[in-house]
Amino acid sequence: MNTTKTIAALFDFDGVIMDTETQYTVFWDEQGRKYLNEEDFGRRIKGQTLTQIYEKYFSALPEARQKITADLNVFEKQMSYEYIPGVEAFIAELRRHGVKIAVVTSSNEEKMQNVYNAHPEFPAMVDRILTGEMFARSKPAPDCFLLGMEVFGATPESTYVFEDSFHGLQAGMTSGATVIGLATTNSREAITGKAHYIMDDFTGMSYEKLLSLTRD
Repeated sequence: MNTTKTIAALFDFDGVIMDTETQYTVFWDEQGRKYLNEEDFGRRIKGQTLTQIYEKYFSALPEARQKITADLNVFEKQMSYEYIPGVEAFIAELRRHGVKIAVVTSSNEEKMQNVYNAHPEFPAMVDRILTGEMFARSKPAPDCFLLGMEVFGATPESTYVFEDSFHGLQAGMTSGATVIGLATTNSREAITGKAHYIMDDFTGMSYEKLLSLTRD
């Protein structure tokens, strides 16, 4: 009988695999100024789904929601999708060691299709891509990461979550996984205490180093 445990690595997408968060900040800052007369709106909504943003901030502005959706679709088609330093090599190394890898994102299928258009190689880099349509509850609820564990037959003890947003980090911690925080969207100081380990990007990260991480 094979008793080898499954090791799973669950990666958020924006700000973890690809450097898109700064672009989204520009977009949402503009929406905040235009419709809500608010500054720094982009940082406030980090890690939230479009549905969550609409329900919380635009529930009384149906015409604004419609226009934002249309503008966002155009914006995402034109975005620059650049990999976070070191992530391609790290994912490839994990796969060589038999780690099961999933992208776990609040993004929808339409947005991810823009990613595939820009990077046709991306879907084959990972085992599964789990999008926002697949979860009953969005981050900060842990549902997305629990689903990632379920599809691979992994336990929280053998699962590693890579996140950058506050909601995502909270979801990872609640799931029981070992959480690695990326200081790509928020500073190291801001996410200290919200993850088991913090790093700037994937440069120098390896399979062996991942397994050596503790939950201190």
